[in-house]
Amino acid sequence: MAESNNKLVLLAALGANLGIAVAKFFAAWATGSSAMLTEGFHSVVDSTNQLLLLYGERASQKPADEIHPLGYGRELYFWSFVVAILIFATGAGLSIYEGIRHILEPGPIENATWAYVVLAVSFALEGASWLTAVREFRVTQGDLGWWQAVRRSKDPATFIVLFEDSAAMFGLVVAALGVFLTHWTHNPVWDGTASIVIGVALAIVAFMLARESKGLLIGERADPKLVNAIRAAFAARPEVSNVQEVITIHIAPRKVFVSASVDFVDAIAVGDIERLIADTEAELRHTWPQIASVYIKPKARVS
Repeated sequence: MAESNNKLVLLAALGANLGIAVAKFFAAWATGSSAMLTEGFHSVVDSTNQLLLLYGERASQKPADEIHPLGYGRELYFWSFVVAILIFATGAGLSIYEGIRHILEPGPIENATWAYVVLAVSFALEGASWLTAVREFRVTQGDLGWWQAVRRSKDPATFIVLFEDSAAMFGLVVAALGVFLTHWTHNPVWDGTASIVIGVALAIVAFMLARESKGLLIGERADPKLVNAIRAAFAARPEVSNVQEVITIHIAPRKVFVSASVDFVDAIAVGDIERLIADTEAELRHTWPQIASVYIKPKARVS
């Protein structure tokens, strides 16, 4: 269900951005606006990003094999990091370059009505995509604040689209303001400045996404509630004298690898230890289905 919801968010964003990109490039050609050309680049980058995330989602579902015994879940994290780099290098870089070029080589805006029409339609389409992303993000947000939910999220597809759409709507407002001020004052510097502002906003978004994606790619622990549940499940067994280290790491958005060092009472037989681990693992997976693999290391407590 979660994978299909992610796909819905990505497809909604992709459809909106492809249509918007064509409209923005037409408006840039019709008006000569630097900000509209920048917005066209922005939509192309966003469309490419959604395609990469869709590929990452699909690739991450491949089953484990000999070479990758824990599966391919982190493939999504890799492509999320690539998306962040693309936003910075292509989206932000081209926007700032185009803005500086337009300020140094200014040109008038013609047929500004086309720009306003395209911006209004684009805002409506981006708004629909943004609402879809917000709705899906709130499912996983719970009682957490927005930023806290992003920091704790292990599924980058949803919050990347949310960030992209938010940046896109901000960019549309800035582009509209740049076109209006240029048309009203007959000073094309405003149009170039709008492109630079959009580029800076994209650079900030790219930095935040890169930081979050990097953390997931390196490896982040599971929800502290899950860590505590694992510790409590083994500690509750009378055959266990102490639960020492519990290590968890996300190998995919909804898959967690678990390793724990457990000190069993000396009198327990090996066969009983095996049954205890199997029973405890089954209980944990019933409540926490995201547990993919559990490795228990018997380890005597050091006095």
